Order: sequence, then structure tokens, then C-alpha cells
Amino acid sequence: MSRISLLASLLLFTTFLTPASAQQAEVIDGVAAVVNEDVITISQVRELIGARERALREAYAGPDLVEKIKEMRLAALKDLVDRQLILQEFRKMQEKGANIPDYVVDDRVQTIIREEFGGDRAAFVRTLQAQGYTLTRFKEIERDKIIVQAMRQAKGNDNVVVSPRQVQSFYEKNKAAFSIPEQVKLRMIVLRNGESDDLGGAPDKNQTAEEIRQKLIDGAAFDRMAEMYSEDESTRDAGGDWGWVERNTLNEDLTRVAFSLKPGDFSKVLRLGDSYYILQVEAKREASVKPLSEVREQIEQSLLQQERMKSQQRWLDTLRQKAYIKILA
Repeated sequence: MSRISLLASLLLFTTFLTPASAQQAEVIDGVAAVVNEDVITISQVRELIGARERALREAYAGPDLVEKIKEMRLAALKDLVDRQLILQEFRKMQEKGANIPDYVVDDRVQTIIREEFGGDRAAFVRTLQAQGYTLTRFKEIERDKIIVQAMRQAKGNDNVVVSPRQVQSFYEKNKAAFSIPEQVKLRMIVLRNGESDDLGGAPDKNQTAEEIRQKLIDGAAFDRMAEMYSEDESTRDAGGDWGWVERNTLNEDLTRVAFSLKPGDFSKVLRLGDSYYILQVEAKREASVKPLSEVREQIEQSLLQQERMKSQQRWLDTLRQKAYIKILA
């Protein structure tokens, strides 16, 4: 990450996480929302979506642009409200002794200095000062980021379990996602007609290709022939090895030939445009579906993530129900 990314992070998370109380904030641009005792300003919403809004303006125009921007601003405002609710909830927990130890924030700052400034603390401080931030203020911002992340994670893990029945059901309903298409293990020799010579003619590699094929018939090793003659630089040194390919890997003509061959067979010389091809199929795999035992852990992790997101949302919905929230923008 660069110093620019740090400054972007500063702006973003100042917008996201800094409590803007009605008593402290100088609201000169209008109030977008009130969340209990805190306010979220219109400028905070605009700062949050600034880059994305510029991208929208380049891609859309007229009524479509207006609708897209409206949707984005509403989503950003919802996110800001949720984050403010999380910080307010943590303030309540602090009254019961909850806290983020200073060393956690210090470790985060040290990581930023090491990864983004090459360990140059003075350069880090100068960058903060150039943007009007003190080190103390920056630590406050990082503390809020840590709080929101930790609170979301903790609530996302509350009573989250995935049963074997859920895994089985997901597997049965989504077997197509675990299907393995038909494949062939392919080698290929490619010859290309050269540029025109001084007499205006271009040497035709058809005869050379036929001679190579005859050598293959006589028992020459395909990989050795590919290393000697193939003009496909990406596979020549590997003996023309393309590995396992599916039907959508090659163009239609090459696919038809490759998937018609039996393991061990090689094709006739095939001309496509100014190139000649000789294909060999070393092995085949029929289309199949991965067994549940092979994908169980993958499915469990996916379902766990979904359940964590649902748990987080239920928690945030509860916070919203208990809070005074007024949307003004």
C-alpha cells in the first residue's frame, strides 16, 4: 500500500466512524441523519461515495444517473448509521468495563508505519500533519475502526452453526456448481507459414507437418517432436503440453478434433488459417460431479459466512429498533 492509500483510508474512516455529536459538530452543509445523540452530515455521505459517484457519472446519464446516485447515497447513509450505532453500543459497554487496550491501537499504527512507510515514522507523521491530523487523532480513528470490526465479528459468531443436513441440502441444490466438465490431456505441435520470400511466395509448412506426422506414425515421441519442431513458444519447451483442457478452451475446430481422439492417438494434420496443427490426447476425463466428501469443508465455510452475515444483520436490526433514527437527506 502507498501513502496515498493511507490518506484515502484516513478520509474514509473519519467519515465512517467519527462520532459527530450535535453539540460538537459544526454542521454547515446540512444534516443527513440523526442517530440518537449523534448526527451524520450530508458531506460525510458525499465523501464516502465520492469516487464511486464519479465513476457513475462517467457510465450513466439522465434519469438512470439520478436513480443510481440516489441508490448509492441511501446505501452509504445506511452504512454510516449502522456504524454509528455500533460505536454507540460500544460506549455503553465501556460503562461496564469493556475497552480496547492501547497496545492494540499502537500495534496497528506500527504495522501501518512498517508496511506503508517502510518503517519511517517521521515520514508517517509528516503525512498526517500535511492532512491536518495529529497522531492522537489518527489513533482515535484507528481505535474506532478496530471497535467496529471487532463488534461485527463478535456478533457474527454468536450461536452460528451449520448442520450436516444444511450442507447436504446445499450440495443437492447446487450440484452444477461442483460439476467437472469433460476434459482431455492434450499435446499439440503447431507450425506457421512464414513471411513471403524474395520471389513473393511464402513457404508452406504442410509438407513439413506431414513429415512430422509420419515420424510419429513410425514411433517418434510426440513430446520430442514438439520440442524440435513446434512454433508455439508457450508450450514448445514443455513438449507441446497443454495440460487438461475443456471444450471451451480451444476454438471449435480444434475442440472437435481433440475430443474425438482416443487416449494415445494423434490427429491428422489440421490446417487453420496459416497454421498447421497436430494434436495428441494422452488421457480423458468424463464429465462428473465432485463428491460431497471433497467439497464438504468448502460448503460449510460458505454457509458459515452466510449465517454470520445474517447474525450481524439481526443484531444491527435490533440496534436500529431500539435507537432514535431520523433520516433527513
